[in-house]
Amino acid sequence: MGVMLGLVLIILIFAVVSTLLLTGKADENYENSTKRNTTNLTLIYVVIIFIGLASLGIYIWRI
Repeated sequence: MGVMLGLVLIILIFAVVSTLLLTGKADENYENSTKRNTTNLTLIYVVIIFIGLASLGIYIWRI
């Protein structure tokens, strides 16, 4: 049990250190890609909501 706990702690420390090292690198194009992703997701949600409401309306109308 002690060996397993030691392995878990070593993996945990390695994960924390590697995460901190990777997050230190900034992405120069982050703002532009975030803006594009937000726009794309908004368009997807608008289309899906429109299709869902239209389908609901057709379903209710046909009953």
